Amino acid sequence: MIKITDLTLQRGNKQLLQHAHLTLHVKHKVGIIGANGCGKSSLLALLRNELQADEGQVEIPEKWTIAHVAQETPILETSALDYVLDGDAELRQLEQALANDTDDGMRQAELHAQYEAIDGYTANARAAQILHGLGFSAAQEAMPVKHFSGGWRMRLNLAQALMCRSDLLLLDEPTNHLDLDAVLWFEQWLKHYQGTLLLISHDRDFLDNTVEAIAHVEQQKINLYTGNYADFERQRAENLARQQADYEKQQREIAHMQHFVDRFRAKATKAKQAQSRLKALDRMELIAAAHIDSPFKFQFFEPESQANLLLDVKQTQIGYGETVILDKVKMRITAGARIGLLGPNGAGKSTLIKFLAEELDALDGTVQRHEHLKIGYFAQHQLEYLRLDESPLQHIQSLSPQVSEQQIRNFLGGFAFQGDMATDPIEPFSGGEKARLALALLVWQKPNLLLLDEPTNHLDLEMRHALTTALQAYQGALVVVSHDRHLLRTTVDQLWLVAHQRVQPYEGDLDEYKQWLLEHRSQERKAQQPKEKTAQKQDAKQQREQKRSLQNKLKQLEKALDKWTAEKSQIESQLATPEVYNNLDKAQDYSRQQQHIIQQLQETEELWLEVTESLEALS
Repeated sequence: MIKITDLTLQRGNKQLLQHAHLTLHVKHKVGIIGANGCGKSSLLALLRNELQADEGQVEIPEKWTIAHVAQETPILETSALDYVLDGDAELRQLEQALANDTDDGMRQAELHAQYEAIDGYTANARAAQILHGLGFSAAQEAMPVKHFSGGWRMRLNLAQALMCRSDLLLLDEPTNHLDLDAVLWFEQWLKHYQGTLLLISHDRDFLDNTVEAIAHVEQQKINLYTGNYADFERQRAENLARQQADYEKQQREIAHMQHFVDRFRAKATKAKQAQSRLKALDRMELIAAAHIDSPFKFQFFEPESQANLLLDVKQTQIGYGETVILDKVKMRITAGARIGLLGPNGAGKSTLIKFLAEELDALDGTVQRHEHLKIGYFAQHQLEYLRLDESPLQHIQSLSPQVSEQQIRNFLGGFAFQGDMATDPIEPFSGGEKARLALALLVWQKPNLLLLDEPTNHLDLEMRHALTTALQAYQGALVVVSHDRHLLRTTVDQLWLVAHQRVQPYEGDLDEYKQWLLEHRSQERKAQQPKEKTAQKQDAKQQREQKRSLQNKLKQLEKALDKWTAEKSQIESQLATPEVYNNLDKAQDYSRQQQHIIQQLQETEELWLEVTESLEALS
């Protein structure tokens, strides 16, 4: 089991945990939640032995294999599949031993038995299955790691962690770089995971479907609740209600005792009783008032102008250059429309959002935009456009220089940018803080069409709740892509499916979409099988041709070796004759011939070895 006793943990000047306790049993699946900056990630770093406790003890079984998702991905020529296989260290060690210890038959037998015991013969298939589940195509499995973008490299790191046969799996917001179909697959994978799981996540649906307990980090303590996130919310509400009732009861008792003391302290006959009550007050352990106030309080402004038809797209082609991603798109966005986009990975959801945001031109077709259309667009890549040397206050001032500083400060306070945070440069801000600022800038501009592409990445539960509440009251039109199913359920009233180069209304709900996705993947696999068989046949044909070519080359080299060996023997026989040295020029000529033959023989032998090794590798 994992046992944390009387733990105190500090980072810099900030106290994260103080005298905290936590006990987790083997194979428990636990979600870790809490506000950003409360110490969740530091707790996982402590379990990985990357941090040391200031006080207290952390006990983990010594022989446990711990897996976690690396935050950096080296720039490698290694293929995606091999990079994922590297996650199983024992597998790689056995493969290396099998390749090196070829002379010892008994040793080879032992290694093969170990290899079979760890399912080494299915490793490639398992790695490919993980990659497919996380959205990689069959062609991408062979691509070098260095060719993938940052978000896809993070998926590779996650795949590598899942490939590790671990006793303890530590995951820190693993869904940030995943879309909905990858999240749905990942949930199923975690349900079948056989080890102990510690999962930091701000996705309530994901937590509900994967964990059986919640560790809540709050006020420098860790409180463990049984059940999933929905159970945690209920239990915590009950605890807070009970705490508030106890607090109010205690306050009444304190007031009564204090009133007695104030009234009778001066009277000799009551002085002893008053003193006794004073001592009782001193000894009393005070109950804190219950509070769950969120630091985030904001709402979308009413759009300055509205129109019945904001955007009308007719028979439009959307794509990049000559590559068509979506074809014959027909879409009308009216005032107050609330649309959620669904679709498998790579189908074109983000492409459609970019087109609607005017970041991508139509390849063909008709697009009509209302003259008063004002778009607010949020996507992760837009965080790169924030000016790192400027403060949140300066970002708003650049949009509205005529507005007073106090008005801007009041507005930014709703996004928890208060005090120095409002005026300091944003360069050291976390990903969540920068995402909050990007949302604040969006709200400030009063759009009548909101386009949101994965808006909840890096946002904690409190901020997600505030965003959900604000979107529910938003009076403009909304189009959103999100893997956060709670956000989709509570903010949109129609779903559109992006698949097979088409964009069409989807009549089902999110549960039915999950079933649609499973069927879609099954059809993809069936369609892929003939292609894989064709590719296998082509590979086999190429191998046969390559093998035949190498065999012919080997025969030529063997003939050459025989020729040079015979000539070497002949010249050496000549040089062994004493009479040859009576003619110095002739002796020197034979000697030069001998050196040339030896050189040719060596080069031919090296080529013979190379061709032989290539043939063995093909076999």
